Amino acid sequence: MSKHLERDLDDLQRDILTQAGSVEEAIHRAIRALQERNAELAQQVIEGDAEIDEEENHVEEECLKILALHQPVAVDLRRIASAMLINVDLERMADLAEDIAERAVHLSRLPFFPIPERLQRMTDLTTMMVRQSLDSFVNMDARLARSVCRLDDEVDRYNNEIIEELIHGMQGSPELVEPGLSMFSAVRHLERIADHATNIAEDVIYLVEGEIVRHRPAAVNAE
Repeated sequence: MSKHLERDLDDLQRDILTQAGSVEEAIHRAIRALQERNAELAQQVIEGDAEIDEEENHVEEECLKILALHQPVAVDLRRIASAMLINVDLERMADLAEDIAERAVHLSRLPFFPIPERLQRMTDLTTMMVRQSLDSFVNMDARLARSVCRLDDEVDRYNNEIIEELIHGMQGSPELVEPGLSMFSAVRHLERIADHATNIAEDVIYLVEGEIVRHRPAAVNAE
């Protein structure tokens, strides 16, 4: 690898980590706004999405520049391809955080609605998946990436349990239907964030091993 290519790849990795930090903070703030019925904090998340969109554009432009200038091959080419895929997943996570924030704004205008206790655990797992998926990218760690993929089943379980609880509550109290539907949407958005973290982990497995594992559970679970 030439020194110029190595420098550009290092810069690209820093840009992705900067974007990941912004996305992780947006997710954290959106869930906090939801739990605290804090419309002002939710609005900060909504307004901050434009900056993350700009970060996505910057990363994409840098990837295309590296491809044009250096014409990388083998693992370097996979690294740039993975970076482009990860960039898209991060931006979509930010969009989902914005969607959660919008639900938080709506809920803040309604009568009090209890937040399902399992939501915090689901949030903790999801944010851990986001963080570890990026750690696996930085460290080229396919084993860690596979552990992230396996966590997705646990997030799905919490998602199903929370939705079942919400449906039960709405069936018993018609006045809870409107806030319940907003909470339902927020939980589904959080579950989708975990799916995007899984996508990133699968991209890392491709980067390290050269194997496409999406939609192939047996390949993901192989050590």
